[in-house]
Amino acid sequence: QVYVLKRPFVDEFLRRMGELFECVLFTASLAKVSGGTGAAPRGPCPPRHRPVPLRPQYADPVTDLLDQRGVFRARLFRESCVFHQGCYVKDLSLLGRDLHKTLILDNSPASYIFHPGNAVPVQSWFDDMADTELLNLLPVFEELSGAEDVYASLGQLR
Repeated sequence: QVYVLKRPFVDEFLRRMGELFECVLFTASLAKVSGGTGAAPRGPCPPRHRPVPLRPQYADPVTDLLDQRGVFRARLFRESCVFHQGCYVKDLSLLGRDLHKTLILDNSPASYIFHPGNAVPVQSWFDDMADTELLNLLPVFEELSGAEDVYASLGQLR
């Protein structure tokens, strides 16, 4: 059984993103893999990006609960990440999309170290039900949705 505490405004955010973009979930979490032993090795990355003992059926069931409208056209898990200097990195070039029109929303700069010019950083969230981060990002993404070159547009927004 999987339980999810949803970040405030996540449903509205996902709905709008699905209207504006081709959305792909790209996570360093495991999909439906079981097994694994041993402790997480130490390294330069935040703990969530270090190799950890495998936990069964984590990311896919969580995504099923979050994405009940089917906004994500594809789901990429840890197996699609590049293990680089002790971190799981999301290599956007593996998506086969024009990187000038590709964005990544992530709370960990280590995740997008190969493509910082495509990144829209988001604050980590744990349980603050008064959080408005996703609501505040909607106008940013609405503006970016019409951009011919996200590098130039993000550069102007920074």
